[in-house]
Amino acid sequence: MTPVAPPPTRKPRDDEMDVHAVSHPGLVRTENQDRYLVATIHRRTQIVATNLEDTADRLPPEEQRVAYLAMVADGVGGGAGGAEASETALETALRYVDESATVYAGSRAGESAITELLQAAALRAHEAVRARREEQGVRGTMATTLTLFIGVWPTYYLLQVGDSRYYLWSRGTLTQVTRDQTIAQELVDGGVLSRDAAARTALAHVLSSAIGADSTVPVVTRLAADWGNVHLLCSDGLTKHVSDARIAEVLGTMTSARQACEQLLQDALDGGGSDNVTILVGRTVPRDPA
Repeated sequence: MTPVAPPPTRKPRDDEMDVHAVSHPGLVRTENQDRYLVATIHRRTQIVATNLEDTADRLPPEEQRVAYLAMVADGVGGGAGGAEASETALETALRYVDESATVYAGSRAGESAITELLQAAALRAHEAVRARREEQGVRGTMATTLTLFIGVWPTYYLLQVGDSRYYLWSRGTLTQVTRDQTIAQELVDGGVLSRDAAARTALAHVLSSAIGADSTVPVVTRLAADWGNVHLLCSDGLTKHVSDARIAEVLGTMTSARQACEQLLQDALDGGGSDNVTILVGRTVPRDPA
């Protein structure tokens, strides 16, 4: 029996999160420089002593989730540089966001405060990657994309640097919410190239902004949470080979986040698998109360 849809204002429980991720080196490259991370950030309240009576429903729960975090990073650079850049960016961003939990620990956190926090997290990750590059004396590129999702019910925020993507599937429609930070996209925005022509040019994968690169332009977007949303974060190893129409078809018929990830990965490999592929899918599934 299909569960009854919960009230739109009710925050999903941890056991109502259906999230899965896969990462694959592809069929051409020997090393996987993509990295992903999924985490829940909790606030804990522990009652040490009280003589209050019958307050179980009125006191705050001992532990409550304040944010749901998901990140994808696609490393850029020869040798181990790309992998180190993506790992450093995710670790640094996670640490910064976790240490700043008081900013968004509740639905009343101001939009500007969270936007500034996420932009600061991106810049902190940028500084960390640049520092790692200096320490190791890397002469070539050592950089990474960063696409970060943080859910602070009843809203969520996206942080974007580079050309990894976030897609939203909702009520039968797939929307690419993030904007690729590439030279080709800059030409599209300037009216020089059409979107179709841009996708075919080599400039489609030349980044105009990246963590650790000469230019880093973090962009933050705020959206409303909804029980019907399906979220997809991915590196360009997916979108090089799988069309938006196919992504929409898979997300629209998915039976689980794991099934959707595995199907999209297979589609990317069947399409050529010319790059590392990372796919992260998440949705909420209402369940009967425990």
